[in-house]
Amino acid sequence: MANETIRQALLEKANTLPLCPGVYIMRDKGGKVIYVGKSRKLKHRVSQYFQNSEKNVKTSRMVSMVQDFDYYLCDTEIEALSLENTLIKQYTPKYNIRLKDAKSYPYIKLVPGAYPRLQFTRKRDSDKAKYFGPFSGSGTAYTLIELVNRVLKLPTCNHTFPKEIGKVRPCIYYQMHRCCGVCTGQVEAEEYQKMISYAEEILRGKSGTVRQQLQEQMLAYAEEERYEAAAQCRDAIQALAALQEKQKVVADPETEQDVVALYSDDVCSCVSVFYIRSGVLQDKTESIYGADSILEPEDLTTFLCEHYKNRAYVPPTILLSQSVDPADCEMLSAYLSQLAGHKVHIRTPERGNLRVLCDMVEKNAAEQAHQHRISAEKSEGTLLRLANLLCLESYPSRIEAYDISNLGKEHLTAGMIVCNEGRFSKADYRSFRIRSVVGSTDDYASMREVLARRLEHLEDANGSFSHLPDLILLDGGRGHVSVVRELLREKGIDLPVFGMVKDDFHKTRALCTDTREISIAKEQEVYSLIYRIQEEVHRYTVKQMDAAKRKTLKTSVLTKIPGIGDIKAKKLMKALGSVTRIRGASVEELTAVAGISHRDAEAIYRYYHSQKEEK
Repeated sequence: MANETIRQALLEKANTLPLCPGVYIMRDKGGKVIYVGKSRKLKHRVSQYFQNSEKNVKTSRMVSMVQDFDYYLCDTEIEALSLENTLIKQYTPKYNIRLKDAKSYPYIKLVPGAYPRLQFTRKRDSDKAKYFGPFSGSGTAYTLIELVNRVLKLPTCNHTFPKEIGKVRPCIYYQMHRCCGVCTGQVEAEEYQKMISYAEEILRGKSGTVRQQLQEQMLAYAEEERYEAAAQCRDAIQALAALQEKQKVVADPETEQDVVALYSDDVCSCVSVFYIRSGVLQDKTESIYGADSILEPEDLTTFLCEHYKNRAYVPPTILLSQSVDPADCEMLSAYLSQLAGHKVHIRTPERGNLRVLCDMVEKNAAEQAHQHRISAEKSEGTLLRLANLLCLESYPSRIEAYDISNLGKEHLTAGMIVCNEGRFSKADYRSFRIRSVVGSTDDYASMREVLARRLEHLEDANGSFSHLPDLILLDGGRGHVSVVRELLREKGIDLPVFGMVKDDFHKTRALCTDTREISIAKEQEVYSLIYRIQEEVHRYTVKQMDAAKRKTLKTSVLTKIPGIGDIKAKKLMKALGSVTRIRGASVEELTAVAGISHRDAEAIYRYYHSQKEEK
């Protein structure tokens, strides 16, 4: 009855909203934001939530938790879309879909210069470089880099051009005819730039255009009797032809379009995007969201706007397997056209080859959702068995695991990993440099410090740390559990804490409290889960400790040079990238580094070159 009274009050509040674009924010009884949405007509959209009309399971679950809502009025639909994305990032609501952080996408970077190179990166800086992607995975990006380098015979060595042209011997790749040999001085800068322009076209998916240009170039070289250059063009044409034969042709050679399909049920949702370039399927991505994430056809506009904001290229045509509101379609087209710098058409084919293509992508989305559902059901069963085994009061949806690693008495580092619904959530991983333990290796004090620092962030309005875990696992025994439970009692927090005990061979043996051990040997799936968690937290913590150690070792070598302290050493490493580059730099190059004086540069140069002379 109370829920019905609240719903009626919210419906009356919604009916007072204006019929204009805006963004609405749903809050639970604690005032926490659980859903953010936008609408072209705010009154109609928000009031629908609180009417007795039929809704899907996920939306009904969200509405049952709403105690109040706020709203923002906007002048245009695009303004509402932009504000919605901003608020979703700010509050990270439970029921909104969250796209993968753009920082973690794989890109191919074309490093600028007289002789540009292709480079894999996950960071898209605001520099003069050109970026291609993002790609569905690092393997796709690396394969494409290797392909382009092989087809066009671009150099893959670490030499700096034009500085080292004529000063180094050609490597074995030149002798094997897999490199054009910039180092020999026989490749003009203009000729190299032409190859780079071909590389850009291939990376954009226009290998057919490159083949035609290479064909014309080959004939021109033949007429000029430059037969070696013509042969190189011929080899590149053959390599591109072989590539196209391996790729799946799904449309005409001139076709540039993306195909988007949405599949959703009560368990999960999947958005599948196929990227078609020059008529072939160049890449595809699948974004899967769990039972709590609301993703309906009208939410596709939000998804696609954020999706293409992270991409270097938006094709002239985007096909949707499901029809959306014509006004939303028009708004999406306007937004993407502004983003791309050219007209972007949004279509939903009803018949013909394009409809067949949409059906194919839709089947792919359904299959990916099916595989996710099977995996989720298996994980859910394992987590339920774990909960029963440990006598937990609630289902352990979010598990946090901690480990301590050190190198002697230095570089004391702690790692935290997160396991959501049985799957590792790497975006939520965190590492800690231990501050309170100096000159010793006190694991208990270190673990207490880490958990204390982590629990300080429970009051944060948003972010990973604002979520209280359902279960804490420690890579250690009863002593570790005792220390952490004492900390939780002091803070008035009731959380289950268990240690992951290892045997004499450093393998997972059991779980423990501060008083007893719980065998998991006969529970194969539970054992497998705990084993994976323990190995993962150990791997991550050691990796973070090694990174801290390497950073210190690199800078400590430079601090042996008179006048160079930690700050200047870090500036040198940031500017030049490695000790090897610093060792080979001239006085002028060293002076060009911010914060390095001419006297410092001479001291660095003298330090390394006097060492060479002594040897």
